[in-house]
Amino acid sequence: MSYKAYIFDAYGTLFDVHSVMDAIHDHFPDKGPQVSEQWRSRQIHYFMVRQLIDGYVSFDQVTRWALKDALVSSGAEADNETINHLMKQYEKLKPYDEVPFLKEKHPEKELTIFSNGTKSMLKPLLDNNQLAESFLQLSADTPKVYKPHPDAYHFAEDKLQASQDEILFFSSNPWDVAGAAQYGFDTAWVNRNEQKWPELGIEPTHILHDLTDIPSKP
Repeated sequence: MSYKAYIFDAYGTLFDVHSVMDAIHDHFPDKGPQVSEQWRSRQIHYFMVRQLIDGYVSFDQVTRWALKDALVSSGAEADNETINHLMKQYEKLKPYDEVPFLKEKHPEKELTIFSNGTKSMLKPLLDNNQLAESFLQLSADTPKVYKPHPDAYHFAEDKLQASQDEILFFSSNPWDVAGAAQYGFDTAWVNRNEQKWPELGIEPTHILHDLTDIPSKP
């Protein structure tokens, strides 16, 4: 039996979040890696906190807060114009090399992006990379609940014309894979950096180096 539908996380799975480093470096020489790492780490931490306190705010707002604090913690002073410019770089993230060819390689599959990012962030990102025709776009901003809450994955399943056991969920983020697996999806951890899977008491169905070769249903 094969999977009918593929659901992909966006940030870190299809698109390299650290491709913002060049833009950061243009404003703050030699701080690109530090700010980028802090930005991503705080972004994840902040939306997790907002989810836990049942205080949903949109991902673009969380991303802006994370950027501001990443700059401060890195000793980089930035005005609103610089912050706005760096925020726009999230619409220009680079896809990983194999991503532009996914639809061509899997024309029979339903390819869906399900992201914590808002549609106002995802649409220009896909447009700028000529990928808008390749993926259906779903955002956690619609149900106002972030992954990895089970209600988020239920929303995605409800939107697809496929049953739970026909769906394979892809993410590079262990917290996302764990959430999808706990919900009941088969999962593929895209382990681009050859890391150790964390001890969460939950295992991914598949572990991939990238998205070049996608496995069949076990």
